[in-house]
Amino acid sequence: MKRFCASLAVSLAMLALPAAAQVTGVDPSQTPVAPAEKAKSPAQLRAAELDRLFGQLHAQNAEASAATIESKIWANWSRSDSATAELLLGQAGKAMAADEYDAAQSILDQIVKSYPDFAEGWNRRATLYFKMRRYQQSLSDIERVLELEPRHFGALTGRGMILMQMGKPDEALAAYREALSMNPYLQGVADTVKQIEKERPDI
Repeated sequence: MKRFCASLAVSLAMLALPAAAQVTGVDPSQTPVAPAEKAKSPAQLRAAELDRLFGQLHAQNAEASAATIESKIWANWSRSDSATAELLLGQAGKAMAADEYDAAQSILDQIVKSYPDFAEGWNRRATLYFKMRRYQQSLSDIERVLELEPRHFGALTGRGMILMQMGKPDEALAAYREALSMNPYLQGVADTVKQIEKERPDI
């Protein structure tokens, strides 16, 4: 940040200090200085960024930039205080993309054990369990994701998908609606909600 110096004003202020000290009886050199604000931790910075991004997502006329904002939110969720956790998450993603589910689960098990507060580790394992049709385990991991990040519209969407697979459209609809309350620009989810409402007007 640039600093602007007014030499004349500084000189006058310095000359005035002794007089002020005589009048008040206070030695300006002994006046306590307010401590500088402590630097925020990486986790605090990510949380502040996430709040800002969700604010932008819910601002008026956000539709044009919604996709970009959503991508930034996902990138935020994928970051961790630990570079190792991020590396492992990337490896798990590659294993899942190659349908190497055993390898992916081994990596994700390691992440959630070593970094239990890293919500995206739980979310990726929930996704893996869904792919493996292990729905109850997926729902369990989704619960953990939402404890750590209640606005995780990806996890909420996943919950809706699982509940539909389990033949629970009313509960699925509730999950989808909650996902849309977090991110109103999930077009696929919005379309699914309309379809369920059309087929089941009673719920």
